Amino acid sequence: MADGFFSKLKNRLGKTRTGLVDNVRSVFQGRTALDDELFEQIEEVLIQADLGIDTALSICEEMREAAREQRLSDSDALIEMLKTRLTTILEQGNHTMNWAAPQGPHVTLVAGVNGAGKTTTTGKLASKLSADGRSVILGAADTFRAAAVEQLVVWSERANVPIIKHQEGADPAAVAFDAAEAATARKLDNVIIDTAGRLHNKVNLMEELGKIVRVMQKSIPEAPHEVLLVLDATTGQNGLQQALNFTKLIKVSGIVLTKLDGTAKGGIAFAIQQQLGIPIKFIGVGEGIDDLQPFNPTEFVEALFQA
Repeated sequence: MADGFFSKLKNRLGKTRTGLVDNVRSVFQGRTALDDELFEQIEEVLIQADLGIDTALSICEEMREAAREQRLSDSDALIEMLKTRLTTILEQGNHTMNWAAPQGPHVTLVAGVNGAGKTTTTGKLASKLSADGRSVILGAADTFRAAAVEQLVVWSERANVPIIKHQEGADPAAVAFDAAEAATARKLDNVIIDTAGRLHNKVNLMEELGKIVRVMQKSIPEAPHEVLLVLDATTGQNGLQQALNFTKLIKVSGIVLTKLDGTAKGGIAFAIQQQLGIPIKFIGVGEGIDDLQPFNPTEFVEALFQA
């Protein structure tokens, strides 16, 4: 993560920092004893910061035990312990994107609910790959929303990459198949498929994702190599529920956590990692192309704890 983005991240995580780190620090003010009441208040802060009940309880229990065993009386030592524990949670799994397939085009499927930022994420990823010298094709498989196709066309022109699109209402699986076929025929490096936003409780729409995968595999048997689930950080615990439902129907390999700027709910990153065990691969902190960056767990936590 470049220094410029770290500064931006630190700035844009301001509300989450206030709700999480600053509020934990405030619990220690005026206290001389590390008693049960203090840990209960820390627990409450962590839950309110969208870390989730299970994550908050386990962190506080570890802090309580460490304070007892190590006879800690210093709040700074406990703050440092919290920082280490949060980093450990986020470090689980492989956060690196491998954009190359063993043979043939590499396929990435982008999924999520309406409004999470799937189409924008798809466009930004295509732009980054193209800028890195990789040949990319986009598949506009969100055929339910005309604006999504138009938006992706703009991104394809901006990134100077081809796009496969059908008329509005067409079979999304057919679009994905044609994109995979075109990529193979043209010997392109990457295919990125933008899928329709779907409510996690609409079974027929969710099952359509499975159809897209099955149909694409007729062209590229290993496809998709990556399934990125785009979650809107401002939805907090609702985003976690969305992710749980998606993972029941499709194997998600990574999370893209968008809209971290301006929300106090960035703590959801820890709940996602702890409860789903799916690594966050990218984070978004704004509208610009450079506001979407590969996720670095250590620097994310560092940005939260630096004033």
